[in-house]
Amino acid sequence: MCESHRVWPVAGVKTLRNFDARDGCLGLLEWAEPVIFDRLRDVYRRRVADGDAGWALARLHCRVWRALIAGDTGRFESLRGELLVAMRRRGLDLESLVEADAQTMNELVEIVIARFQRSERVAKAYHLALIELAARLARAGRAA
Repeated sequence: MCESHRVWPVAGVKTLRNFDARDGCLGLLEWAEPVIFDRLRDVYRRRVADGDAGWALARLHCRVWRALIAGDTGRFESLRGELLVAMRRRGLDLESLVEADAQTMNELVEIVIARFQRSERVAKAYHLALIELAARLARAGRAA
């Protein structure tokens, strides 16, 4: 899960929380998977001639994103490694992975901007979560 969760003590009670990146990640876990899969499926459809192989790559990449959003670093790294191996078998490189991640992130940002503009607190939580996820993707890209 996203790491920037805060508890503020108020009058001796530690239940009032700031709506932050952790809450944004929780929200993304609720609704973003179909959006992520659709975006990834489109990316791999353009890059892989075999439709079944493209679908399998999109499904695996979607699982990578789910682990990323959940903050499960070990699973994220493991699945990302599997994805890189599967992509190389299909003649795809790290640039293809980066492009797919960038397009997915862009789609999520556009949805958050369009859908959550009426609630500043919720929009802020999603923005903070997406910033955190982008930083994790950047670190993973440098490590690859």
